[in-house]
Amino acid sequence: MPSTLPLETIDYSTADNIAHIRFNRPEGANAVSVAFSRDLRAAMLEAAFDDNVKVVVVTAAGRVFCAGGDLKEFHEAGDGLPKMASDMLTDFHGAIYRMNRMPKPVIAAVGGAAGGAGLSIVSAFDLVVAGESAKFTMAYTRAGVTPDGTSTYFLARHVGMRRALDLVLTNRVLSAAEAETWGLVNRVVPDGEADQAALELAKQLASGPAWALGHAKRLVYEGFDSSLEEAGEREGVAIATAMAGHDGREGIAAFVEKRSPAFTQTSNG
Repeated sequence: MPSTLPLETIDYSTADNIAHIRFNRPEGANAVSVAFSRDLRAAMLEAAFDDNVKVVVVTAAGRVFCAGGDLKEFHEAGDGLPKMASDMLTDFHGAIYRMNRMPKPVIAAVGGAAGGAGLSIVSAFDLVVAGESAKFTMAYTRAGVTPDGTSTYFLARHVGMRRALDLVLTNRVLSAAEAETWGLVNRVVPDGEADQAALELAKQLASGPAWALGHAKRLVYEGFDSSLEEAGEREGVAIATAMAGHDGREGIAAFVEKRSPAFTQTSNG
């Protein structure tokens, strides 16, 4: 279903319990601008609060997934750049916070280069499928600025501290194969197949237990920074809650009865 959201740089639609977010400013290399940041936050909010949406897929039009910040727009801002950048990051970071906190898997298909803020947002997705010619680079310090897009939170968690510092300080360019080896992407597919591979993965997850998948996502993220006891307590509460709900009982019964389960709960209930 096409969206009625007033978006300028992103297409948003839903079908078969999947929200489709497509960066659609290929002439500008899908760069992160004031409008892009506002659009991305609006799209993530829409997906988060739509109970019919179980999974979100993010793709991009053109040959570049996201080239990073819109340096031309930044340059034209002149002395107003710091204020403009702060305002833009309120939306851009807000979009990432919402994406991470929503109890729904978010899958990205990266079919081209992801640089700067493009790599930052790649590091924030839950699952990433990349085309074999995709390239990844931080590039911030090359322009004399520091990282944003929450990359200093996510990047080292995926690749480790030393590799994160290598990416940030040297602007090293990773191939898709290297990114997979480092843990930045989940799988690499032939060029031209990333969007379809991400969609197939989304369909697989959308057919599953939405509540369990969403809360499993949350447990993994929260567990990373928790003590052993805190993680165990959250797990105990979550699995007991799952077992009290329809999908938990249905999933167990279906396994015992050797049949396909019929999951009906939404991510939020």
